[in-house]
Amino acid sequence: MDQVGNSTRGVDSAEKLAPLLDLAALASDLDQRTIKLLCQEAKFHHLRAVCVNGSRVVLTRHLLDDTPIKTCAVVGHPWGACDADAKRFEVEAAVDNGAQEIEAFINLGWLKDGNDELILRELRDLCEAADERSVKIIIDASRLTTPELALASCLVVDSGAHFITMASSVGRDFGPVMADQVRRVREFVGPEFGIKVLGSIVDVRHALDLLEAGGNLLGNGSVGEVLTHFRGRQLQQSGGPNPQVN
Repeated sequence: MDQVGNSTRGVDSAEKLAPLLDLAALASDLDQRTIKLLCQEAKFHHLRAVCVNGSRVVLTRHLLDDTPIKTCAVVGHPWGACDADAKRFEVEAAVDNGAQEIEAFINLGWLKDGNDELILRELRDLCEAADERSVKIIIDASRLTTPELALASCLVVDSGAHFITMASSVGRDFGPVMADQVRRVREFVGPEFGIKVLGSIVDVRHALDLLEAGGNLLGNGSVGEVLTHFRGRQLQQSGGPNPQVN
């Protein structure tokens, strides 16, 4: 189970940041070759996890099997609006195929309907199906009012999940989540509950701001670039060579 609480303090190097980063490989058109390249990238940077759709769990687990990097199955991607039984089946299939973690989208339509009991039942069902594996619930904060975000946060905490994953959608991609949004959710969930931020990271300072605001983990499809920039900044600060960073 992932550690939360003080684990994000003192992140002053790429080596300390890497174990807090998840590589998201969620595009529907990713072929086997691309999945293999992404897993190689995760190994090179010593990332925490690679997050994939259900059909890529077997391949990803095989590619990462000799490493401590976790295989995380993403359920209900991209909108979380499928039937609750279908979500549970996704979780069970992912577990059977070797997923070590589950990350599932909440049903935002039910949330806006005020169907708190239905949401809580679904989330608890997913946690049960995960069979003691770490469960993260993805919430698109950009689509919710502050009261709705507060309610969603409380439901996730009550469900038995281990993390709330904050996302901010822009079209088909995840846009940036800002530090003030993370602070708000940290107030909602309390000091000990896990918060992951899923979305584009503008630069190293943005990544550190998200962690300092209360985030425990960060995830997107280009976390390797963030680490490369961080290492370049470290070299500059130490007076070493100034490598060209694209």
